Amino acid sequence: MTIPKHDDIRVPALKLLIENESLKLNEFESPLARQFGLSEDELSQEYDSGNGKIFYDRISWALSYMNMAGLVQKPKRGTYQISDLGKEKLKTPENINHFIEAQIKQREPVKREKTPSIKTINTDLTPQEELYDSFSKIQLSVYNEIIDVILDKSPRAFEKLVVILLKKMGYGGEVESAGQVTQYSNDKGIDGIIKEDVLGLGRIHIQAKRYARVNTIGREEVQKFVGALAVAQSNKGVFITTSSYSKGAIEYAANLNGTTTLVLIDGNKLAEYVYQYSLGMQTEQTIEIKKLDSDFWDSIEDADKSAS
Repeated sequence: MTIPKHDDIRVPALKLLIENESLKLNEFESPLARQFGLSEDELSQEYDSGNGKIFYDRISWALSYMNMAGLVQKPKRGTYQISDLGKEKLKTPENINHFIEAQIKQREPVKREKTPSIKTINTDLTPQEELYDSFSKIQLSVYNEIIDVILDKSPRAFEKLVVILLKKMGYGGEVESAGQVTQYSNDKGIDGIIKEDVLGLGRIHIQAKRYARVNTIGREEVQKFVGALAVAQSNKGVFITTSSYSKGAIEYAANLNGTTTLVLIDGNKLAEYVYQYSLGMQTEQTIEIKKLDSDFWDSIEDADKSAS
């Protein structure tokens, strides 16, 4: 028996969650191994790179994709439950993989291309394209995990986190104690402040809302923050959330009159910044890809092509 691919593991994993109220990642391994008839050698087989056991890793990916598609949920870190959507989709298990792929595709950013990509001409990706495609999917999975971890933290911890993030992004520069979180009660709609200079003449005011992914922040809530900026006599604001913004909220922020500049950061962009600026992240693996140095090889004498 060969080790099943991660998309073959999805339906059996969902069925396990039907039988159990919740399961941790390591609790899937034994029952799924029995179901697929894996030997001890197959169960313990590792990647050639040494980065863990293959079957265990594929279980993790199966659960990650189902989590991103909304079929399973994580009531707490490392624990999985089947969602109502998962129960509904399990009635037609043959359609689950197609549903997941469609959901994941919607979450990936649309790439604007001036010329057709190779993929539109030839359905087979080159090894390099496959590598980059895999990298993007890994990033998407990590982004999802970042938001999961943030949602496990308290609202106060989230306020502190976004101040630290903005400092890592370069705001506040070398100013000592440039970032501060405002008092928890009576904060007047301002959760944090970044000083842009030593005297504090330039300031960025922050509002941070740790909301569930399904929530949408509307125009009214953004308007309240703009009102808080006016009271604080500030012309720079950043509204950060783990959820998303309504179309009306985005249009309102983009069309503010006067000197007020307001930046909206949703959950997807927040996760991207946390990843990009390595806030609480560590490098797992570095892959080095090399190509020929044309200058070097061109400087070396060629064989005499005229010789017989």
